Amino acid sequence: MTDTEEKTGKAEGGRGGRRGASGGASARRQARSGVNLVSLPYIHRQLDPVDILSTEAVEIIEHNADILMEEIGVVYSDDAEALKMWKDAGADVKGDRVHLPKGLCRELMKTAPSSFTQHARNPARSVEIGGKTTVFAPVYGPPFVRDLDGARRYATIEDFQNFVKLAYMAPAMHHSGGTVCEPCDIAVNKRHLDMVYSHIKYSDKPFMGSVTAPERAEDTVKMAQILFGEEFVDQNCVLVSLVNCNSPMTLDGTMLGALKTYARANQASIVSPFIVGGAMSPVTVAGTLTQVLCEATSAVAFSQLCRPGSPVIFGTFATSISMQSGAPSFGTPEPAQVLMGAAQFARRYNLPFRSGGSLTGAKLPDAQAAYESANTLWPAMAGGVNFMLHSAGWLEGGLVSSYDKFIMDCDQLAAAQKFAAGVDMSENGQAMSAIREVGPGSHYLGCDHTQNNFKTAFFASNVADNNSFEQWEIEGELRNDQRANKVARTWLESYEAPALDQGVDEALTEFIREKKDSMPDAFT
Repeated sequence: MTDTEEKTGKAEGGRGGRRGASGGASARRQARSGVNLVSLPYIHRQLDPVDILSTEAVEIIEHNADILMEEIGVVYSDDAEALKMWKDAGADVKGDRVHLPKGLCRELMKTAPSSFTQHARNPARSVEIGGKTTVFAPVYGPPFVRDLDGARRYATIEDFQNFVKLAYMAPAMHHSGGTVCEPCDIAVNKRHLDMVYSHIKYSDKPFMGSVTAPERAEDTVKMAQILFGEEFVDQNCVLVSLVNCNSPMTLDGTMLGALKTYARANQASIVSPFIVGGAMSPVTVAGTLTQVLCEATSAVAFSQLCRPGSPVIFGTFATSISMQSGAPSFGTPEPAQVLMGAAQFARRYNLPFRSGGSLTGAKLPDAQAAYESANTLWPAMAGGVNFMLHSAGWLEGGLVSSYDKFIMDCDQLAAAQKFAAGVDMSENGQAMSAIREVGPGSHYLGCDHTQNNFKTAFFASNVADNNSFEQWEIEGELRNDQRANKVARTWLESYEAPALDQGVDEALTEFIREKKDSMPDAFT
């Protein structure tokens, strides 16, 4: 819930005194457990992004990236077609290494759109990706979940469906995401069918496609064609997929196959180097940014070789590493600097940008998780991220999707959305009528302006507790994660699926049945 959905009109001046469990407290409990959720549209940021790099720094890093692309090159492994495409485009191809002349990638990238619409099956849920917009998408990829009973276990298709339902209900979640967790109870070669179908069936928000094999990307496109129609898919973006570069400076056949499939179908891919600084890139911010620029621009340019004008998102995922243990660490200053610097280059090249999220290495949704997640979310908002994957639910360095943390993160996303809207300078926002009415020495609690605005004036968390100690005791002494757990249970209990055309549903299920029957189960 957001500030527009949960207000009680509380007007006490202090926190002293023991209050009963009726009246305002009862209203607050009812508001917390309510499920009359209003979906918020994707964000139109009113605040300008922060440029962290000077003009000189930008030019140095770009120059160094040009040297890397030309002298060292980028490996395009296990894909002879990709190598030929680069050779025909003017690159110097030696074995599986592509040496890119200065300026070639920047020239090819000019055909990529600066922004594009990803259409949802419910047109009201479609999102614009690029420019001054921000789209929040859920956690992606964990094989484990920390469930509603607190157990850490392998994820199932039921968990997958639950996270899709929670993302559908969360007001500040604009996207259904992709692999919100790995349904490990379904064969590896078949689970993509169930995942894509779950996004279509249990949500009407936009969703992501499979990239774990080229043929699975093809299946995703075919399912999208069943849902939207072949001609519509050819002319419009209905899918976004995540194509990770294997840092340092390698793209493998699996990722390239998926990228070619989606680009040729006019569907969007996020081309995103996966960086653990000190292990997969240099330990310095400038060195990491140089490598990110080399990898990302190479892949963006390749998407335009596949189909000029196809939508693509410049992305990066960067984290630091503990030089003592070798474990990745999150929420530290250096990855935030990499994020904001990479966003600056995306704007320089007029491309949408992906990064950020609510990242943490914490094992539970505790104080470490909150601090580290905030230290990733806010640099992403300040840096001007357009597509924010891992916005909610990420735990344990991306190994775990957490129900409780999903709700806690969604609460913070709603706060970030209100912040991004900027300062209201309308006549109502200026509040001159209130100042005139109250005058010196009085208070604003009962004035007309306050009474007209109190329901929407301030963001109100649906999981934080700001009551007195006594009231907190009466209500069960619940921690933040326990309140989030109650919200998750309530949302799932009250979930109602959006309507899906029966004929489309039958065609999708028949396609899935035929595909599954055509091959034996494989769990590796």
